[in-house]
Amino acid sequence: MLKEQTKRLILDLQKKYPERRSALLPALHLAQAEKGYLPRETQDEVAALFEIDPNEVYSVVTFYDMFFEKPTGKHVIHICKNVSCMLRGGDELLMSLCHHLQVEPRMLTADGEFMVIPSECLGACDRAPMMLVDDKVIGPVKESDLAGILKDAQNGPGHPCPASHLEVDYA
Repeated sequence: MLKEQTKRLILDLQKKYPERRSALLPALHLAQAEKGYLPRETQDEVAALFEIDPNEVYSVVTFYDMFFEKPTGKHVIHICKNVSCMLRGGDELLMSLCHHLQVEPRMLTADGEFMVIPSECLGACDRAPMMLVDDKVIGPVKESDLAGILKDAQNGPGHPCPASHLEVDYA
């Protein structure tokens, strides 16, 4: 169950849009900020707050790779798989990183530290091939850079929630 404060924030968000359904993405970020991910029960709660079919929420959650239906690692690494990055070695970079971490794409490493996500355009084609590590855009990336990038990530705070900049107290 979502906390009452989160439910209030979601209902307040709806009032900021001419069509309340337009608040669905930020509402899902709030729900994910509280839970860490969006299990089906949480998606159903959000749907009820919007008075929409739960399948509409599910379709949004499964479409965007910024939402997670299962717990993620402390660090989330998005590797761009769009044309610019692909042509400059993005696919090989993805395979190399997964091999290095001994994980398949979208799976959690055994220690729970990392999740690697192949992503559509991350908007930094001038840095191809590139990756988004937690909240840091890195590129162009060579395979020889991966060990250092992972070490830097482990020394950092981890994957931020897009809603974390809001004045939200989940205590």
